[in-house]
Amino acid sequence: MENNNQTGKNGAKRNKLMFLAAFIFLIAGAIGIFYMYLAKNQVYVEKSSIFAPSIVLSSPSGGLLQELFIQSGDAVQENQPIAQIGNDIVKTKNAGVIISVNNNIGKNFAPDEPVATMIKPEDLRVVVQVEEDKGLSDIRVGQKAYFTADAFGSKKYSGLVDEISPTSRSSDIVFNISNTREAKEFDVKIRFSVADYPELKNGMSAKAWIYKN
Repeated sequence: MENNNQTGKNGAKRNKLMFLAAFIFLIAGAIGIFYMYLAKNQVYVEKSSIFAPSIVLSSPSGGLLQELFIQSGDAVQENQPIAQIGNDIVKTKNAGVIISVNNNIGKNFAPDEPVATMIKPEDLRVVVQVEEDKGLSDIRVGQKAYFTADAFGSKKYSGLVDEISPTSRSSDIVFNISNTREAKEFDVKIRFSVADYPELKNGMSAKAWIYKN
């Protein structure tokens, strides 16, 4: 009688283990199908960064740097004085943020030599580098995208494809004796709401996913 009870317990235990194994198998299969769906319907790009074109601030005449009125990180307004070089007062043409300053007071600046650079926050884009054979043909202006910034972990941000470069990025490779052709990379820019995501800064590293449809 005792042997029968033990056999019954062992059988029940085996059934539970088989059920658990089948459940894990189904979950793993579902996860695999989900990631296959994502791979089929999205273009993933790891080489991405947040970037805005820099605006150079300089004196057309040149001369000694007499005084600076700003520092790196300052928000500036349109037509705001930022430095005096010789007899020139260098002013901004647009509102924006100062990202670099040459604060060498007394330095002699050549005409049009930068004393500071700035960006317009509204020009910030996620710039993704897409290889020509890794989904570039599936990307269109207006497609939805989402991205993460390395500085903020897995937090997701949304945007839209704003621009696809008509030419590939320049390469330092002049000649390659290998039979393997070099895969060219193209810049794709993703626009996002700067007002909604004020924590995103120029130069941050990112990863992006672009929906094909």
